Amino acid sequence: MQGAQRNSLRLLQWMMAASLALPIALFAIAASISYTSTKDIADREIERTLDVAHEHALKVFETIDRSLAEINEVVRGMPDDIIRSREPGLHRRLKQLSDSLPQLKSAWIFDADGKSLVNSLASPPPAQSFADRDYFAAHVDQTIGSYIGVPLTPRQPYQGARFFGVSRRRGSDDGSFIGVIQASVLPEYFESFYARIGSDPGSFLAMGRTDGVVLAHLPRLDRDLRLDPNGPVGRSIAAHPEHGLITIAWPSDEVERRIGYRRIAEYPIYVSAGLETSAIRARWFATMGQHLVFGIPATALLFLLLAFAFRRTQHLQAEAAARREAEEALKHSQRLEALGQLTGGVAHDFNNLLTVIRASVDLLNRPQLSEERRQRYITAIADAVGRAAKLTSQLLAFARRQTLKPEVFDVGARLQSLHDMLATLLGPAIEIAMRLPAEPCLVNADASQFETALINMATNARDAMHGKGRIVFNVEAAATIADTRAPVSGNPDLSGGRDLAGKHGFVGIAVSDTGIGIPATRLERIFEPFFTTKQIGHGTGLGLSQVFGFARQSGGEVTVTSEVGHGSTFSLYLPRVAPDLLPQRQAPNTAPAVAGSGMSVLLVEDNIELANFAADGLTELGYSVTLIDNATDALAELVMDADRFDVVFSDIVMPGMTGLDLAQAVRDRGIGVPVVLTTGYSEALSQDGKVDLELVQKPYAIDQLSRVLHRVARRRVRDGAAE
Repeated sequence: MQGAQRNSLRLLQWMMAASLALPIALFAIAASISYTSTKDIADREIERTLDVAHEHALKVFETIDRSLAEINEVVRGMPDDIIRSREPGLHRRLKQLSDSLPQLKSAWIFDADGKSLVNSLASPPPAQSFADRDYFAAHVDQTIGSYIGVPLTPRQPYQGARFFGVSRRRGSDDGSFIGVIQASVLPEYFESFYARIGSDPGSFLAMGRTDGVVLAHLPRLDRDLRLDPNGPVGRSIAAHPEHGLITIAWPSDEVERRIGYRRIAEYPIYVSAGLETSAIRARWFATMGQHLVFGIPATALLFLLLAFAFRRTQHLQAEAAARREAEEALKHSQRLEALGQLTGGVAHDFNNLLTVIRASVDLLNRPQLSEERRQRYITAIADAVGRAAKLTSQLLAFARRQTLKPEVFDVGARLQSLHDMLATLLGPAIEIAMRLPAEPCLVNADASQFETALINMATNARDAMHGKGRIVFNVEAAATIADTRAPVSGNPDLSGGRDLAGKHGFVGIAVSDTGIGIPATRLERIFEPFFTTKQIGHGTGLGLSQVFGFARQSGGEVTVTSEVGHGSTFSLYLPRVAPDLLPQRQAPNTAPAVAGSGMSVLLVEDNIELANFAADGLTELGYSVTLIDNATDALAELVMDADRFDVVFSDIVMPGMTGLDLAQAVRDRGIGVPVVLTTGYSEALSQDGKVDLELVQKPYAIDQLSRVLHRVARRRVRDGAAE
């Protein structure tokens, strides 16, 4: 007792430490995942913004190119003196063009000396040369198509905002240079657009030439900026010249940013968009801060509760020495009362089964018993054991610790095959209607548990109608779980028609009755174990719990809708599978026991009564049995001389090394003896749902065991021969 008390205090101390360490570890993992997710989201935002900026810039430059082409067509073949004579009309046309395009500050036509023949700003234009401007000089000696210049300040007497030129060469019929057509583009037009699409904190957008000259920038700059081609930005762009995504300290302010860039097709221009890494981190901090707002109080509350429980436990243990006898008696009484309340129905059913077994055993001991009566009593014992195993299966199914044996079957066909049995179970006063789909509705589930779930729902409906009424079974494919007023399987997070379907959706099996209905106050408890409205001895309270456990363990759900006085509808949803997965029907296995013929079996079982039963049965069938009560000694026997044994038959749940551990150790050591496992319940198996070994479920029959052992040993011999 004192050791148990010390252990409980030590457990509470570990729980207190875990209540802090586990949230911290989970928070660290969540923080790492959240940071990666936040960066990915930021990259997608940058790409979307870059798409918009690229499309905008492309359309702007295409529009300017078309405008320059139109101007060139207007003055094509005109001598300069003709252009000067028509200057007023051409001035109005250029002014109309620049006014219609918000990105343009002005439009110009220059002669071969760089003097303005016509522009959209002044009429007549001053006699002033612009031959030194880059947008003019670039075209003097060569034909280069459209040229995009550097940002410039207007030259007196012209005033206004800074601009960069987009120009084209004016050529004569013989190809000689006769002047330039130029459009002055406003960087602030792009910057205003960037301010609209980059309103988030830390946003960055820019546009620049391939030689590093920056034409527009957000945040706006108070100076000209030219990027070094051999600098970090230039090297990154040179490595991936068309587009890319980089994290870099931007040269204008040395602020680290995540920047995406893309070249505008057919133009020596890049556009870029990005976010400051500090803004990305701020988003992450905000997300994690929300977790902390809820996590810190919850963790603190849990720690305080555990601390209170620890101190309370210490206090109770200090008083336990003086009051042990009285408390033990009180606890014993309380345990018995709780146990009687929870298991009255289960005990009633088990007592009935045990009565059948005991009476049959007593009758079998009577002398001069006829063979017919002896066989009848043996059959009664076997049936009672089967019903007891089924009740145990219901308990494990609710706890979701039953090892299911899934198989693909057609729900409609399986329900149709149960019609006669349901009619007998429900009685002649209940009308049964089945609405089955024309096409197969296949599921991958434990067929036995499925039938048990249907019988439990039907029995529940029968009792709700007091044995008289109408039950409708409806099977149909469903993409989602239908809306329900009650929580789905007791889980409010899954109610409200939420779409949980996978690739093929669900198969819904609805059981509707015309009974008295379920009050709203009881809807949330009907799936609880041992909860029943029936009198003691008339129900275990496990029927709907089995339905709930089966549905959840099979990846489905169970819902209920009900109205007092108008009946109830229970709907079981199971994940649907593709129609081509239906296997070919096989004949049932009714083979008799297989003689051992001297086959050597290493039997590992810690329960001596069960071990002796299995050993005696196998010995009578001609098997040579070596009995060991723990897996550690069994492994030692196998390591010493594995050739002595043809097969290992081991229980799973044993102290120390389990049967699963033994099977893994046999594999790891390369021992060629096959292993067959047995269990009535295994946490490890229930978590996995399947195991890559032969498994015999308890309770088992000797003839069933002999067939499995013989099959496994024969497979070993066949595999050895093939090698």
